[in-house]
Amino acid sequence: MPLSRPGDPANFHLLHRVCKVVVLLCFLHISVTVVFYVRSLDTRFAFVQNQQYHGNATQRNQVTVTDLNRTHEPAEIQQQEAREKETESGERKLEKCPETSPLLVGPLRVEFNVPVSLDQIKRDNGDVRLGGRFKPRDCEAQQKVAVIIPFRKRDEHLKYWLHYLHPVLQRQQLDYGIYVINQDGDEIFNRAKLLNVGYTEALKEYEYECFVFSDVDLIPMDDRNTYRCFSQPRHLSVSMDKFGFRLPYYQYFGGVSSMSKEQYMKINGFPNNYWGWGGEDDDIYNRLVSRGMSISRPSGEVGKCRMIRHKRDDKNEPNPQRFDRIAHTRETMLKDGINSLSYRVVNTEKFELFTKITVDVGKP
Repeated sequence: MPLSRPGDPANFHLLHRVCKVVVLLCFLHISVTVVFYVRSLDTRFAFVQNQQYHGNATQRNQVTVTDLNRTHEPAEIQQQEAREKETESGERKLEKCPETSPLLVGPLRVEFNVPVSLDQIKRDNGDVRLGGRFKPRDCEAQQKVAVIIPFRKRDEHLKYWLHYLHPVLQRQQLDYGIYVINQDGDEIFNRAKLLNVGYTEALKEYEYECFVFSDVDLIPMDDRNTYRCFSQPRHLSVSMDKFGFRLPYYQYFGGVSSMSKEQYMKINGFPNNYWGWGGEDDDIYNRLVSRGMSISRPSGEVGKCRMIRHKRDDKNEPNPQRFDRIAHTRETMLKDGINSLSYRVVNTEKFELFTKITVDVGKP
């Protein structure tokens, strides 16, 4: 066979065919590469979707488990979580506190041999607001209670009273305020009139429903002795250590007592004309009986209380007219009481643990 020479048409056609084959191979290679690349993208996309689906499903499962577990948590934890979710735009609606507080501890140790300071009492009662006001955070109190203390020159006794009573009243879950009604000047003391003043002044500040009238030197020895009102007027200082933890006589209504607003108004409040020591408690008892009411009391054990020993105050001598006035209660009660009360407020001071209202109640 003869050899081919450059420029031979046969060589040109052979080269042309070779180039066409190379181009086709390149095109085929590129096509295969593109197809595999697209498939790999689809695979990766599907993988990502699958992972997201499983991740969301896991979260859904976790939420479900958490919700189920929450039903087994203590009620107070659930309440706390609910409170945290509430907005601050408005006041939340609370459920009523239970009739008997679950915070009560029963008998208390009451001692007066260790001095107490107001600063320490403040630190121990950080939830008490200015003026001696407090109400529960987690429930709505059963009653709004004003505690009225007739007062003059008993600062050390008041410290003990605040030291013991603030924790007791808080455990009793009361919405309460403490009002110390201080008699101005050196005229003879008038306890009942000061109680009338306390009732009147407390209602100017808040819609109290119940009024506890307490001497400053009496401390309850059991926090189950609730400082609130009942269907009948309540005598709270049932068994005092002063009387050997016995009721001195059945009609006794002195020391610490409570009345609702309706009960108090039904007897025209307290008498204003008992100057000096004694008689006003028996007058109040007569008023209650004359209006068809009776005295309710806790048991002698729950109603125990201690008195801070002290000498009789100056300008608080026994009232020589008390027996005659007691005998005429039914005749005088309609004109001597809250409807005839007159006094002048000298000063009102808002302390951290109590409100002190100094008043001029006049003289006999």
